[in-house]
Formats: sequence, structure tokens, C-alpha cells
Amino acid sequence: MPASPIRKLVPYAEDAKRRGIEVLHLNIGQPDIKTPIEAITAVRDAKIDVIEYTHSAGNESLRREFALYYNRIGIDITYKDVLITTGGSEAINFAYYCILNYADEVIVPEPFYSNYYGFTTETGARMIPVRSSIETGFALPTIEEFEEALTPRTKAIMICNPNNPTGYVYSKEELEQLRDLVLKYDLFLICDEVYREFCYDEKHYSIMNLKGIEDHTIVIDSFSKRYSECGIRIGAFVSRNQEIIQTALKFAQARLSPPTYGQIAAEASLKVSESYFAESFIEYKKRRDYIIEALNNIKGVYSPMPKGAFYSIVHLPVDDAEKFCIWMLEMFSYQGQTVMMAPGSGFYVGKKIGQHQVRIAYVIEIDKLKRAVKCIEEALKIYPGTIK
Repeated sequence: MPASPIRKLVPYAEDAKRRGIEVLHLNIGQPDIKTPIEAITAVRDAKIDVIEYTHSAGNESLRREFALYYNRIGIDITYKDVLITTGGSEAINFAYYCILNYADEVIVPEPFYSNYYGFTTETGARMIPVRSSIETGFALPTIEEFEEALTPRTKAIMICNPNNPTGYVYSKEELEQLRDLVLKYDLFLICDEVYREFCYDEKHYSIMNLKGIEDHTIVIDSFSKRYSECGIRIGAFVSRNQEIIQTALKFAQARLSPPTYGQIAAEASLKVSESYFAESFIEYKKRRDYIIEALNNIKGVYSPMPKGAFYSIVHLPVDDAEKFCIWMLEMFSYQGQTVMMAPGSGFYVGKKIGQHQVRIAYVIEIDKLKRAVKCIEEALKIYPGTIK
């Protein structure tokens, strides 16, 4: 079971904080945007005498409200196409459990969200990477590369759109190429769409709107990042394939039910005004524009401009990015501060591929981002493994 590159360096960060050093967290997608007050109020005012189990598929009122949210953004589903999960993570697990047997394979463009690898490991299946590159801004690999990766054990293709960790947004044309491949080889297409509200340069296109593969698509969704409420642990498994929904429900019944108070917060969040998203969007775009330009102004550092989400893969001029990240937490501080980043190797199957890369999350305010960039710049000047 692989360790999470996002969290594996936490002990080093904790030690730094004990020494009185302020750690600026670029390692994790924990937004600092305020959670909607509607969600906080709904939890605070809930009149509950007994915290009971809920329906294994989630409260029907929440599923109905969630389906209406999809309808508003142009996706035609009903509440029967939705299963509420304990975070988007459980939705991914359910998807894998439903369609992968032991030693089956799922193809994923790399770099990928690191926990996909862990979830595949839990299932006893294999993750087969198809590599995208920083030189192309992490665009979708060619369909020929996907076909070369296919074997008789291939059951699904998994993508994240907008992408974590790269920030790339797959176009309608790229998704249509995947649709044709899925139909040709009778596969499932799983798409993690939790960042759909954060597409800065072009409109998001959902796989739920691809024609002809309605029974082949599974969408992973979550309230965590959209409403800045990661701790409520509420996600969703969405598919028009009712056999898949009923199969997933068996796994949902085995874990009993999603969290009661999380569902209350989630349902209230679905009723917030569009201004909440508009303000969040403007803020994240400002942060993106600042940090990518600032990082690219440091000698030897390179990051393509992310099109969505709030992450980027950054190339650093160092011998080993993980060693550099540990060194920054153990040995370095600038004006009482240091930076925590996620080593890039954890987002690849072939660990050496990301040896010179880190993933950053620009989820902290611009003043902190400025200080973080300055720390990285000063650290690179004195790190023993900096490539000159």
C-alpha cells in the first residue's frame, strides 16, 4: 500500500512547527475559502435527539437536491442515478469494487491523483499508466498510447477533469476520443469531476454529456472542494447504469450509511447562491496567475499554466524533489518560515519520472503564497542538491 505523497511528510512538518517555524502548506488541497454559512447554520440548528443511521444510498432529500444541481449545469439525471458516499474517496472505491476483479486493470493518465494508486491496490487490481508530459502541459496522451496499454484484463479508463495534480482541463474533443475507445473495447469510463467549478480558461465538459456511452460512465463527485468543507466527508457516485448503481449499493449497505451531519451540511450547501462560486473562482484564478508567474521567474523552475482546479506540477532544479521537500522541513527556514510540498514521484507509477517535480496546491491566500515562493527561491540558493 503506497504512502500518500500529500501526507507522508507530515511528521517533518509537525517537528518544524514544534521548533517554532511557520509551515506554509502547499502540499494539500485544503482550501481556506470560508465554508458557506448555510452549511454551518444547518448543522448548528439541526434538531436531532438521536443520531440514527441514514439510508445506505444517502438521504433521499439530498440525492434529489443533488440531481437538481446536476440538472442546473446541463446534466440530465434523476436522484436514482446518485449514491451518496463518505467522501469522493469512497465513491472511487465503490467504482473499482463494482467493475474490477482481482488482477484486472484500469488505465490512468499519469501523473494522477496519488490515492487512485492506493484504491487500486486495495481492490487487488493493477493501475496501468499512460504518460502525459509537462512539455505539453499534461494534455491527454494519444489514443494510440491508450490502445497500446490495453490488455484482455483492461476494464476501465480513469481520468480526473479538471485534473489533480496537473490542473489540465480535458476538452470535449479529447473526451470524445475516449468515448470512441470505450465503445470500441467495451470499457467503463470513470471521471473524477470534483473540480468542475474551477475551469479558468474554458468551460467544463462532463462525461455525462457524452452521447452513446450512458451505460459505460461513472462520475465521482464531492462537496469537499466545491464548498470548502473537506471535513464533512460527503461525496457522490453518479451513473445512469442502474446495474452499477445497485451493485454499488451493496457495498454501501456493507458500510451502513454516510455521515448524518455531513449530509445535512451538504444539502444546505446545494442551496447557496451562485455568488459563492463566482467569488471563489475569482480568488483562485488570482492565486493561480500569481504563483505560476512567480515560480517561473525563479531560475530553473518551470510550471505550465493550469487550466483548472487549484494544483500544478512544478519542475525544480534539484537532484531529488522528495529529499528537497524533507530538507526544507528539517533543515531550512527563511525569516521563521518554510514550505511543505508534495513530492512529484508519488503521482507516478514509475517513481523516477517525478523525481524532479513537486505538486503544489494554491489554496492559501496570496500573501502566504508570496512568502512561500520567496522561501522556495531562497532554499534553492543553498540546497546542496540544487542543479546549477
